[in-house]
Amino acid sequence: MGLKWLLDAKLFQGLSGNFLAPIHNVSYTKDISMKNIAVIGVGYVGLVTGTCFADLGNKVVALDISKEKIDSLNRGVMPIYEPGLAEVVARNMNAGRLSFTTSYQEALQDAEFVFICVGTPSGVDGEADLQYVRQAAETIAQVMTHELIIVNKSTVPVGTGDWVAEIIKEAQPRPIDFAVVSCPEFLREGSALQDFMNPDRVVLGSLDQNAADKVAQLHLQLRAPIIVTDLRTAEMIKYASNAFLATKISFINEIANICEDLGADVKEVAIGMGADKRIGPRFLDAGIGFGGSCFPKDVLALKHMATVQGKHPQLLQAVMDINAFQRKQVIIKVRELLGADLKGRKIGVLGLAFKPNTDDMRDAPSLTIVELLQDAGALVKGYDPVSMDVARSLFRGIEFCQNAYEVAEGSEALVILTDWNEFKHLDMARIKESMETPVMVDGRNIYEPEEMTALGFAYRGFGRGYNGRTKHDA
Repeated sequence: MGLKWLLDAKLFQGLSGNFLAPIHNVSYTKDISMKNIAVIGVGYVGLVTGTCFADLGNKVVALDISKEKIDSLNRGVMPIYEPGLAEVVARNMNAGRLSFTTSYQEALQDAEFVFICVGTPSGVDGEADLQYVRQAAETIAQVMTHELIIVNKSTVPVGTGDWVAEIIKEAQPRPIDFAVVSCPEFLREGSALQDFMNPDRVVLGSLDQNAADKVAQLHLQLRAPIIVTDLRTAEMIKYASNAFLATKISFINEIANICEDLGADVKEVAIGMGADKRIGPRFLDAGIGFGGSCFPKDVLALKHMATVQGKHPQLLQAVMDINAFQRKQVIIKVRELLGADLKGRKIGVLGLAFKPNTDDMRDAPSLTIVELLQDAGALVKGYDPVSMDVARSLFRGIEFCQNAYEVAEGSEALVILTDWNEFKHLDMARIKESMETPVMVDGRNIYEPEEMTALGFAYRGFGRGYNGRTKHDA
């Protein structure tokens, strides 16, 4: 099909900034009237996607095969923590634009668009597990009664769009026209509503020009550039984007490790680097590395795809290796300050979720770090502002506390694993007084070494140059 940008002149009239003109002529009639949309899967991506489309004035029926999830949503109970989501869900349910069901027949009855937003967890070798995508595609095929545009929103391997089309063709009781469009998500947990409503770009991929244009219509109100290309290129854009961001994180962590030996401060290095417009400041925060449901899984899946094709993705492997090492560094730093033997030592952990403003524990660094501490014989106490309920089902032998001050009380070291704002404004004098020994390993560099040292802490961040001294002088 070729790459093109769909921009509506009236929609963008009066906005500042330069936008690319279409590379190819695109003929369509602007139509932002209410559409009927079905969303399959009410996990993180599906719930946010369905809710936001409803908030744009569309009628959305969101489906999940989990009756427990649907019953909870119909009672107003969210299956995930995302700032502002509960309020937007309630507003659109009350307005009659958003409903939830376990019935494919109900979801597809009036639908023009069906968004597949099911999970694609990692398989044994890092490949994306597509069993839920297959189940959704087969059921759609068996239930559909009219022409549909099926939109893959789940993160799926390159070639999945073609595969889904074949599944639907084979599973249909009788031939009904349909089109498949790839529309990868670029949502950050903790700011997903903002990201959906104010995207940097919308990426669409399809072999059907008309279907791609119709999905583009759904996104016009977002006032964002819309990139339309073929299915496989759209799928690769998602993986390449996440892999690049993960690479930036591992790169700055590699630099941080060098800074520690040379006495340089990685935070100031990152500021100097980020001032270059070719580099930019985002994702240059050194520390214990990335986690969550996207970066680890997507880098691993892209590496697997490359390996299957006979390529040697050394850079992707290095990104993962550095990320794994950063978690081990926490134990190294604790031992540097407390001694090699951690048996029976009381270690407090602040932050369990993989990042702030979410309760998501998928591949959270805390899972690895707590296990390493326990393997070394340490007694671990922990607290997170939001993810405690999720964490209780994942950790064994950890003492859960009500707040950061309770974690600090009697601890011989504190480890910061999530940069919640709450932790940035603690009474550090009170923290110090309540600890057995004032030792802190700051895995997110949220404190300043000079200030912590002045307060009497034995402090280690990541790449902070030990207050101008090299490790050998410290």
